[in-house]
Amino acid sequence: MNIPSGEIPPRLSVVVPAYNEEENVLPLAREIVAALENIPGGFELILVDDASTDSTARLIKEFGHPCVRGVFHRVNCGQSAAVASGFQAARGEWVGTLDGDGQNDPADLPAMLEQAVAENVDCVTGVRRKRQDTFIRRFSSRVANGYRNWITGDQVSDSGCGIRVVRRTALREIPVFNGMHRFLPTLLRGQGFTVVERTVNHRERLRGTSKYGVHNRLWRGIRDCFGIRWYLARAVRSDRLAPPGK
Repeated sequence: MNIPSGEIPPRLSVVVPAYNEEENVLPLAREIVAALENIPGGFELILVDDASTDSTARLIKEFGHPCVRGVFHRVNCGQSAAVASGFQAARGEWVGTLDGDGQNDPADLPAMLEQAVAENVDCVTGVRRKRQDTFIRRFSSRVANGYRNWITGDQVSDSGCGIRVVRRTALREIPVFNGMHRFLPTLLRGQGFTVVERTVNHRERLRGTSKYGVHNRLWRGIRDCFGIRWYLARAVRSDRLAPPGK
């Protein structure tokens, strides 16, 4: 997104995809604002409505906070597309992501940003501590993580964790496809960027219902691994340009 002349971009843009999360979107938005209100350099919150059929879009439009913006899909395209739309709208030097169900803790974001800057890495990705999910979801994630790492050759402890902080310039050439958000650390590494992990808090879903089950989380993720393996074998480094004068 082009930044208007004279406008200083925020330090951190936070992207939250939402589909039929009318019970969660406002409490989560308030929590994010409270967690980031004192962050050096400022922040913006981008709430992406993926063509919800409930009141999610209306609630986003009515939120009325100067640091909060809405992005709205015409048709339902899935979580990865919503995350990608948020990336496109983001203006910050860094971009954070959170799931829209309230299970990620916004209070983890400042420490993740601080770690990314201190260690000079391109991405800090979360690893959920004491997951507050059903046995079936924990089991399917464990199987999928192991299989992804085996097929892709990468080592990601918790690819399904939605909370991350990424340097915005590292996102410019990330391919957009259904499932991209789960493979983001691997895609970044494939393009030559540095990724580290950090243990984060995880909470129970208190409101609304999950949009994922074994069919669209485990089996589709396993199938996607072959596409990622193909991509990694052909990926081109994003930092391929020589500095001026070289």
